[in-house]
Amino acid sequence: MSNVKTLLDEWSVRDLEDNSSLKIAVESCTELGNKSLPGIQVYWLGHILNYEPLAVERWAYQASKAGVTDYLLEDHSWMVHQDQYIKNYLVIGDTLKARVVVKTRSSKPVIKEYDLPFQLEA
Repeated sequence: MSNVKTLLDEWSVRDLEDNSSLKIAVESCTELGNKSLPGIQVYWLGHILNYEPLAVERWAYQASKAGVTDYLLEDHSWMVHQDQYIKNYLVIGDTLKARVVVKTRSSKPVIKEYDLPFQLEA
């Protein structure tokens, strides 16, 4: 079976300072990672972030070590400026979620969350 991608969401946040936009696309995938299991992909600024079971398991472990349920994926975020950024999180709870927070110089942070299509084994 081949990977089937389905667009879940596509959005942008405009910056009125220079009329630029930070754009985000989120796709559901039937096969991601080494185990070819369902997951989601987040596209931003030419980057792709895969929320697939093996990576999420590692991030969840790191979150538990840090004692947080909203784990900022620093290596998979764009935080060059304090007043404009794209931050990606793993949210741990009854349902695992991917959270994307986008802020431009002229906007308030825009936050969207997406349920992950899997649970971690206990």
